[in-house]
Amino acid sequence: MVSLPDYLSKQGVDHQLSELIVHHLVPAIVRVRSALDDGDVGYTDSSNSSGDIQRQLDVESDEIFVEAFRASRLVRSMATEEREELVTTETPEAPFSLAFDPLDGSSLVDVNFAVGSIFGFYRNVDSLIGVTGRQQVASCIVVYGPRTTMLLTVGRGVVEFRLTADGEMIQTGEKLTIEPEARYFAPGNLRAASERAGYRKIVNDSIMAKRTLRYSGGMVPDVNHIFLKGSGVFLYPGYSELPQGKLRLLFECAPIAFLIEQAGGVALSEEEAVLDIEVTTLHQRSPIICGSSATVTEFLTALRSDS
Repeated sequence: MVSLPDYLSKQGVDHQLSELIVHHLVPAIVRVRSALDDGDVGYTDSSNSSGDIQRQLDVESDEIFVEAFRASRLVRSMATEEREELVTTETPEAPFSLAFDPLDGSSLVDVNFAVGSIFGFYRNVDSLIGVTGRQQVASCIVVYGPRTTMLLTVGRGVVEFRLTADGEMIQTGEKLTIEPEARYFAPGNLRAASERAGYRKIVNDSIMAKRTLRYSGGMVPDVNHIFLKGSGVFLYPGYSELPQGKLRLLFECAPIAFLIEQAGGVALSEEEAVLDIEVTTLHQRSPIICGSSATVTEFLTALRSDS
């Protein structure tokens, strides 16, 4: 079995990025897993910057990751979904800036569905305003399900790792690829189908094409399914109430788009590649259609027929 440090070494990843992932990210993942197993699933009295009522686990997970990255002295700034402003550290000369959603899908915790974390790594940028997702040097998603797993790219394909009982990550999947035609579909924000004929067409055509519905209500587990099955499309379009959808560009869409493209898939907004969208505000939203390339193109054509 190949360990995470051995994998990063074989890929020629520089020691700073390797140290940040192995010695700071992974131990923080272990702590979040423990909090999910034993922590309070209730709500706090506060809301995050997106207006969502925060659960105690949202706050705790955010604090765990911020504390871990700050202690690394390898991170100069962090944008997190749970905080309005950029978090700066005492090491402004540090090489990395991070964007992350510490606990994606936390509303699913109390019904015991899988949830996740999402991370995008940037080198030698400060505010993250003005970047595009193509500047990421690494990204990953972590799935807290029956097992805790991580999909990671350092720009050399996508590999799966599993967290062991002793807190180590071992490689469990070779280079993962996404085939062009989707056998699965995960339609988020189905409310949009009530007013978008193109979205209704996507859903109806997928049923007639005998695609299998796989939608848990969480972006991370649904996207993870696409990678492990090697096929599928996840989409979350906008509609009148949420013209740009619900998902944040920096914390969710861009890191996942990097993974998707590294596996041979595509990730688009309704206008352009997600990785080409310039970040103008930390909590900027974006529609997303990602996964199997040919089916993404088919779905995008249907959505554009609304306009």
